[in-house]
Amino acid sequence: MKAMAGMPHTKTLDDGSPLCRLIAWEVTRSCNLACKHCRAEAHPEPYPGELSTDEALALIETFPSVGRPIVIFTGGEPTLRDDLCVLIRKAHSLGLPCACAPNGTRITPTLAQSLKEAGVERCSISIDGPDAASHDQFRGVPGAFEQTMAGIRHLKACGMPFQINTTVTKDNLASFPRIFHLCESLGACAWHIFLLVPMGRAKGLKDQVISAREYEEVLHWLYDFRKTTSMHLKATCAPHYYRIMRQRAQAEGTSVTFENFGMDAMTRGCLGGTGFCFISHTGIVQPCGYLELNCGDVRTTPFPTIWKTSPHFLHFRDQKCYEGKCGVCEYHRYCGGCRARAFSMSGNPMAEEPLCTYVPKRWTQMEGDNASLDRSGS
Repeated sequence: MKAMAGMPHTKTLDDGSPLCRLIAWEVTRSCNLACKHCRAEAHPEPYPGELSTDEALALIETFPSVGRPIVIFTGGEPTLRDDLCVLIRKAHSLGLPCACAPNGTRITPTLAQSLKEAGVERCSISIDGPDAASHDQFRGVPGAFEQTMAGIRHLKACGMPFQINTTVTKDNLASFPRIFHLCESLGACAWHIFLLVPMGRAKGLKDQVISAREYEEVLHWLYDFRKTTSMHLKATCAPHYYRIMRQRAQAEGTSVTFENFGMDAMTRGCLGGTGFCFISHTGIVQPCGYLELNCGDVRTTPFPTIWKTSPHFLHFRDQKCYEGKCGVCEYHRYCGGCRARAFSMSGNPMAEEPLCTYVPKRWTQMEGDNASLDRSGS
């Protein structure tokens, strides 16, 4: 079903709940790297309580009940799970699009081919610097860059499309043009930039969180830069982009349609609990991986029930539950503000996005009304 021009998808399930369009599933939390921005503070050793193969297969069986979500098999490092391809084959057999998010260091020619044959349609690989020195320093393991480059070569050799993910920090912001050219030279089909959310190990990177002004500037840069390349560029954990996209398009006399902006015109910024969710290695459902709100446990409650009835998810679907500027913003349906960033910086997932410079029209009016009341009261 084609959405209305310039509007997010509106199709719903039979009970009125929104379709689940994307599931990020942390099939294991174990990881062979020690990335500075890791939300999970992952380590190489096995974690207790991970879903068994039978539990994981049973969970996959429930996914079609909430739509036809893209399933991202992530971690930790998902390739550390021995039954990864078994799980992917199961999801693929149910007609669910499958993606995988390895760090690239463990991809061999055999594993690349196995992932493709199991049903993976795309891999996402994280690169956070334009060279080995900068990337390895961020990833915490010497040699990670070269191992990732080798993994990408193996993916390309078997015809597996891949995208590059890059987390924005103060240290690498100036290197973004060089990182893009690296993505281009590698043959990536997309480049996704992630705005840092200070959770997990990333709490130690608070000095690397860019300011609200820099946030706005980098998203305007992305809007302009996307015109220079045929590669798909996407801002993630940066819901303001969907407001900026509409502001810039209006100023340019352009309509926000699929023809002009691709899938960016068909979605919204923060999808947590509205079109997307995260499932942890132990089966806890969250709005996203950066927002550790327990919305239900698939071991005790069927996943479709959690998706449809979680109080947290119901709040995220109702603008009246949002506080501050986000609660009255005319761009709310396109943006929503980053709920994880609101939670990490204020302790309240429904608070206004702390790194947004935009002042909604109704907010300005409300402030004027309050000022008038103060004057009349005095």
